[in-house]
Amino acid sequence: MASGAGGRATLGLTKPAAIKVPQVSFSAKEIDFAEWKGDLLAIAVSESDMSKDEDLKFLNSILKRLDGQLNGLLSYASIEEDFKGKNGQSMVLRFPGFGFRRLGLFGLSQSATSVAATHRDIGEAIAAVAKAAQASSAAIVLASTNGVSEEFKLTAASAISIGIVLGLHEDNRYKSESKKPYLKSVDIIGLGFGPELDNKLKYSNAVSSGIIFARELVNSPANVLTPAVLAEEASKVASVYNDVFTAKVLDVEQCTELKMGSYLGVAAASSNPPHFIHLCYRPPSGDVKTKLAIVGKGLTFDSGGYNIKTGPGCLIDKMKFDMGGSAAAFGAAKVIGQIKPPGVEVHFIVAACENMISGTGMRPGDILTASNGKTIEVTNTDAEGRLTLADALVYACDQGVEKIVDLATLTGACIVALGSSIAGIFTPSDELAKEITAAALLTGEKFWRLPLEDSYWESMKSGAADMVNSGGRQGGAILAALFLKQFVNEKVQWMHIDVAGPVWNDKKSTATGFGVSTLVEWVLKNSS
Repeated sequence: MASGAGGRATLGLTKPAAIKVPQVSFSAKEIDFAEWKGDLLAIAVSESDMSKDEDLKFLNSILKRLDGQLNGLLSYASIEEDFKGKNGQSMVLRFPGFGFRRLGLFGLSQSATSVAATHRDIGEAIAAVAKAAQASSAAIVLASTNGVSEEFKLTAASAISIGIVLGLHEDNRYKSESKKPYLKSVDIIGLGFGPELDNKLKYSNAVSSGIIFARELVNSPANVLTPAVLAEEASKVASVYNDVFTAKVLDVEQCTELKMGSYLGVAAASSNPPHFIHLCYRPPSGDVKTKLAIVGKGLTFDSGGYNIKTGPGCLIDKMKFDMGGSAAAFGAAKVIGQIKPPGVEVHFIVAACENMISGTGMRPGDILTASNGKTIEVTNTDAEGRLTLADALVYACDQGVEKIVDLATLTGACIVALGSSIAGIFTPSDELAKEITAAALLTGEKFWRLPLEDSYWESMKSGAADMVNSGGRQGGAILAALFLKQFVNEKVQWMHIDVAGPVWNDKKSTATGFGVSTLVEWVLKNSS
């Protein structure tokens, strides 16, 4: 992550080390898996694949052949280890004297609705074993591929490769010592070969790089990733792919000229100035049939303001992740810059700032005026994300786009409703809901549509202004979405995605990069 001269990025003298995305060479091969030579031969198996006859011989042809090659040791070990091929199970055996040093069986879910999610999990499990074994080469085989479609094979191969790269990646930029992954090559056996699969694997590599970029943005602490540095990182994306991208970063004076009072009200307390970031992708041909906007919430730190976050569960120590929406937007931009979809123009828009506390900060009871002229009474300074998004959405509509998707770590209420792995989606457009849902089916990311209940808006009315920025506790995620709706042109199809839960993995204490792959698929669906 770069440091910005005006962005206080050296606060604490912390500078991140440069760590490269894991460089793994993926090859699709149609070879005899039993003849493969390398460090780790990984077999993905389901519970039905593990079925045996009365003589304890595998019924599955691949496992039967392997077991014969190993003189029955595979069958014996699976019984001894109580390995049944359940989702999440794995069994790794060492076999000196064979072409492969280790044989791993990895459980594959039969009930999962998403092929991508299931096989991405397999990829991550393989990466974990490869890291532990210090394997430099691996091969992956699905025990059952009879009767499956070519589309299934392409999706499975793609998801496995993404899972492996993400599983290998460790964000150790802020540790004094870090290990490099050993795994260099992976052979994907039996899932086809040729230009179509090669292109799919290249696409997967691009997606992986975008997800890792998003993860690293979110993982960076607020003393390093200031609004200025976030603007620098976004501008770097535009610079690397300058054949299709342009970048514009607006300062306080320019935002004032655009009358962004809602956004600037949030930014007023911080000594780190706000940066309004606008990347624009245009296809190489210049022929544009559809214009889209992706708007990301970009709070690089959220103290809560005068309604300071306090007490257990307030997550103030995690508030570096409050720019997870912007990370997804810029991660997707990085992917789009690599794959260059035709026929679609995409605007990536982020109103980046910090929500701090000072003598210049907004107070409860203040009235802000957004760039569309609507006035907002601030009843809670910790409901700040929607204030920044208000002006960003008005700006997005002014770009002449037909569809807008915004992503924001907006409400704890959405986590209460859907838990930590599902994002809530809100939209008045059934068409847009179908588009995002279809994209998510291809990526395995989880979304659930929640209602935009217009009758709830009554509780957001203000006696002093057009609206308040925070209603009651009930239906908090819905009220936040209804607030955003006030700043979107009715002629524009719009969706709000609350990613407060899935943007962060508590168990691993790291960012997930959630949203990147689905945004990319959505852009592709709108590409000619």
